[in-house]
Amino acid sequence: MLHRHTIGIVGTGQVGMAAATSLFQQRIARELILIDVDGKRAEGEAMDLMHAQGYVGRRRVWAGDYSDLSSAQIVIITAGVSQKPGEDRLSLLNRNAAVFKQIAEELDRHAPKAILLIASNPVDILTYVMQDLSERPDEKVIGTGTMLDTTRLRTLLAEYYEVDPRSVHALILGEHGDSEIVAWSRANIGGTPILNNSILGRPYDPDVLEEIFQRVRNAAYEIIERKGYTNWAIGLVLAHLVRTIQEDQSSVLPISVRLHGEYGIDDVCLSIPAAVGINGAGGRVPMPLSDDEQKALVASADTLKQSLRSLSP
Repeated sequence: MLHRHTIGIVGTGQVGMAAATSLFQQRIARELILIDVDGKRAEGEAMDLMHAQGYVGRRRVWAGDYSDLSSAQIVIITAGVSQKPGEDRLSLLNRNAAVFKQIAEELDRHAPKAILLIASNPVDILTYVMQDLSERPDEKVIGTGTMLDTTRLRTLLAEYYEVDPRSVHALILGEHGDSEIVAWSRANIGGTPILNNSILGRPYDPDVLEEIFQRVRNAAYEIIERKGYTNWAIGLVLAHLVRTIQEDQSSVLPISVRLHGEYGIDDVCLSIPAAVGINGAGGRVPMPLSDDEQKALVASADTLKQSLRSLSP
């Protein structure tokens, strides 16, 4: 029997522990099972987090192995080799795909009903790879996709317009990477379209918007150059996804899912708006795009397909 508040995390590196910390602090999970090839590290991380129960209430965090995940409702996968400074996400492909083969076998054996949340990079490719490797339905393998890019975009737009980021409605679609796109034609603040409108005294300035997009697209590279990795924001993204699933919210989020003809794209995973609930990825929400945006999204899909073709057998 699956336990709603039992969450597994495979990989106790910076991203895995940022997710664990977010889940722990927000009281989303009552039980966290940490798995890592370095078992002692997982034990140390679990011990460290457990000592904060006095501030969040009774929780169980412990280091286990795959056989302990049979009751987990959700398993977060952050395992894999890290992105190096200056390295693009797609260059990680073959190294991490090999790691995923072993993980898929273990999870199919011990946690066949769990929903898998993929955060390892390149996330779109590895979501596709896990869907192919795992026997579970595709809708139970979700990539974090452009959720992180989208919150970066909303944060920077909110700074420019001096509003709460939660009042900014704008999405980044496509690859979580260099070919991603902004759906500017649908972006709005409080219902007012951003394109061609002055909002709260801020004029429409396409140069400013392009600069913001470039800052979003280059954010990971900039952060990695400074601190060696990204972790805090993606940890919060994963916690939000877990809560969305647990509460069966059917929230529409830009997650990485496999497309079957939507937007004229087939047989590749990338981010489009999709409902997320207790059964994983649900219905897609078609977003009308401008002609240029549609072309750019197809081009993003083609970039990912080229990477899939380069995947070692």
